[in-house]
Order: sequence, then C-alpha cells, then structure tokens
Amino acid sequence: MDTKDIILELRNKNNMSQEELADKVFVTRQAVSRWENGDTVPNTETLKLLSQLFDVSINTLLGSPRKLICQCCGMPLEDTSMSREPDGAFNEEYCKWCYSDGNFAYSSVEELTDFLVGHMSNEQFPPEKAREYFSAMLPTLAHWK
Repeated sequence: MDTKDIILELRNKNNMSQEELADKVFVTRQAVSRWENGDTVPNTETLKLLSQLFDVSINTLLGSPRKLICQCCGMPLEDTSMSREPDGAFNEEYCKWCYSDGNFAYSSVEELTDFLVGHMSNEQFPPEKAREYFSAMLPTLAHWK
C-alpha cells in the first residue's frame, strides 16, 4: 500500500477530517490533501508526528518499504512487536523483548543465545542445531557487531 492510501485509511479509521489531521500535525488541510492524492509525502518531522498520532511506525506510514528485523535477536519487526523509546516513539531497530524503555534485556550474545536455544529448540530444531544457528547469525546483527 502507498503512503497516500495509508494516511487516508488511518485518518478515516480515526474519524478525522483533513482539517483535524492538519491541526494535529501542524500543517495545512491542503498539505494533507496533497499527501492523500500522492502529490507529496510528509517530511521527516511530520512523519514522526503522524507515527505518534496514529501509533504506527514510520516504516508502516511509508508502506513498509523495508523488511525490518530486530538488530539484537533477528526477529521480524512489525508495529506490534517493535520496541519504543522512553518517550513512546517507535524504535525501528529492536523488538520490544530485546529493548524496552531505553534498556536492553540481554547483556551478552551468549545470554541471548542461551535464551533463544531454550525457547526455540524443538524436535525439528534440536538444541545443538539451534545453538549453531544462533551462534552464527546473532553476531551479524548491528547490536552485536
């Protein structure tokens, strides 16, 4: 879905007029109209305001052009699993289980590996295979580099 369609859908879902949305993000009604017609895209600061207002990530507002993964554990990120900063803003780098309120849950890659092996291994993915997989994959993520 394109940004124009997402903004229109979110505005309608929240029963807002273009004027009401414009007032909340400090732009003109015409600016909202241009976004919804696909003539322009909100600037970075306005995307942040829209993200907070509609409680969706900027990635979602832009039509999810990037496939985001947690840079700590490798889990795919969606708005419901994405972490937040202490001010409530989305952090598009980490999941809410690895990073919360400005703090990381795991102090070492070994600690995270032990946790993941304990929770992800099963008959098809035995502990030794899980450990081998996570030991190779986790160090490639930005948090552990």
